[in-house]
Amino acid sequence: MSLGIKILPVTPFQQNCSLIWDKNSMRGALVDAGGEPEQLLAAVEAEGVTLEKLLVTHGHLDHVGVVAELAERLNLPIEGPHKDDKFWIDMLPMQAQQMGFPASRAFTPDRWLEDGDTVSVGEIHFDVIHCPGHTPGHVVFHQPDLQLALVGDVIFQGSIGRTDFPRGNHADLVRSIREKLFPLGDEVQFVPGHGPLSRFGIERVSNPFVSDNAYG
Repeated sequence: MSLGIKILPVTPFQQNCSLIWDKNSMRGALVDAGGEPEQLLAAVEAEGVTLEKLLVTHGHLDHVGVVAELAERLNLPIEGPHKDDKFWIDMLPMQAQQMGFPASRAFTPDRWLEDGDTVSVGEIHFDVIHCPGHTPGHVVFHQPDLQLALVGDVIFQGSIGRTDFPRGNHADLVRSIREKLFPLGDEVQFVPGHGPLSRFGIERVSNPFVSDNAYG
């Protein structure tokens, strides 16, 4: 099993869109295509990847701003997030207008994801973990053999996702991190929605919001 990954920060929020692909088949996916579609497609072409789907962790604009556009242009299916984020996706035009972003269209995923589902990229399979808190329908993609997780805005290096948006919930977010993500293992490296990569073990020790010391 060999996974390629390239992190592509997009939008003024420098959201980490991830291009991931199976190096054997060179089939791949964009995770959280938030903006700047030409930049994303140029990276796909540069790596020689054939996109087969778009994956979505949650419905905030900076993570899904060009999902509908790319799905239509490239005839790609959309998988994720959990259906509890439908209200965020339905509000994409309003989100874009309020934040001064380019116009963004709402969409209906080809597949809403549930906790315990799997998604495939080429022949590589990721476990789907429903991690509410930042948004109610947020999901994380975890590849256990590669010890890799794509966590969106659930947790960051030294921080956690905001919970002051509609239907955010701080207690749910902490529970998602400590009861669903940390048990995956200290060595699991994660790609957050913004900023640098980290490992769950590092955050268990040093993250002031969710560390073992904070909740011991």
